[in-house]
Amino acid sequence: MSHRPLRGMAAILTLAGVGIAGYLTYVHYAGLHPVCGISHGCETVQTSSYAYLAGVPVALLGLLTYLLILVTLARHSDNALLTGYVLTLIGFGFSLYLTYREVFTIHAICSWCVSSAIVFTVLAVVQTIRMLDAGRPVRTRAAQIA
Repeated sequence: MSHRPLRGMAAILTLAGVGIAGYLTYVHYAGLHPVCGISHGCETVQTSSYAYLAGVPVALLGLLTYLLILVTLARHSDNALLTGYVLTLIGFGFSLYLTYREVFTIHAICSWCVSSAIVFTVLAVVQTIRMLDAGRPVRTRAAQIA
């Protein structure tokens, strides 16, 4: 697959993540209760001790991570690709951990958090494909014609 569609898919996913994490960050700082669809556990999760890391709201950390990934997608360098990939894997891993805590410790599910975890999961797949694709030698025009 070409680099452009993969970068576009990654950008769309990242923008979705910015929307989710941005909403949760806004709700936190505005002192509001998150709108929670079918799961009805958003407020429980958002007010748990797991909603903070070193005193910083996890939603804000997610928003910053998504924004940094977006910056790496705007750059066209190997360093940007690698940085975006590492940030994505960190976000994916942390999302897995938080989902585990929701299910087995907090006993409540936040649909916004699950949505972000899904975004990070799909983004990790796309970014992995981009990394693998970047490692392949570029075929010359003559090889593509033959």
